[in-house]
Amino acid sequence: MQLYVKDPGASLDYSIDWGGGYLGAGETITTSSWVAFPADMTISGAGNTTTLATITASGGVTGRIYQLTNRIITSGGRTDERSIAVRVEQR
Repeated sequence: MQLYVKDPGASLDYSIDWGGGYLGAGETITTSSWVAFPADMTISGAGNTTTLATITASGGVTGRIYQLTNRIITSGGRTDERSIAVRVEQR
């Protein structure tokens, strides 16, 4: 899991690239959703292309590490999840 650092006052974009070997030939992302744990980090602006899922994360409590999990459904009917970690630090 990749670890990022953000200031509690920042709103930053994060993404997960599902291309590069995961998606089959001609397969695309059809549905993408995100969840933050703990839930006190705000996630907004979720979107995706055919291979890339993106989110904007804001807020959070200094000193906490958050897990942002992306769940996709593909045009081939497959479902999977990947997560990134975001540590909130005063910067």
